[in-house]
Amino acid sequence: MPFIRVGYYENQYDRNKLGKISRTIGKALVEYFNVPEDDVFQVFHSHKEGEFYYSSNYLGVERSDGLLFIQITLKSGRTTSQKKGFYRALAERLSNELPMRKEDVFVVLVDNEFEDWSFGNGEAQMLQIGSDL
Repeated sequence: MPFIRVGYYENQYDRNKLGKISRTIGKALVEYFNVPEDDVFQVFHSHKEGEFYYSSNYLGVERSDGLLFIQITLKSGRTTSQKKGFYRALAERLSNELPMRKEDVFVVLVDNEFEDWSFGNGEAQMLQIGSDL
């Protein structure tokens, strides 16, 4: 049930590369967080100059205009080990698939709970699913 937002500089990634990014994120979520394969909810946002800001060297990571901001909202409960494995695998896979620089893979996970999701019809479907677990 993750909801993914990906921000990037306009004209850095074409439609084909965005598809690869989407699939790569999805595969890593399945592997590291046990997300169902058909649980795909992703939004990509391109930004013009003046709408996309970042530190080119914060914490000693040298970033370029190929930077991807990847925000993933998901149910809480993943371990630190799972998260670290996910970050590492995602950066490596994106680097190999596109290719792109691992330094340009910026990820933030936002945890929430079952009651924070409605997948349509004005219902909190995950509350029912969660009670079945």
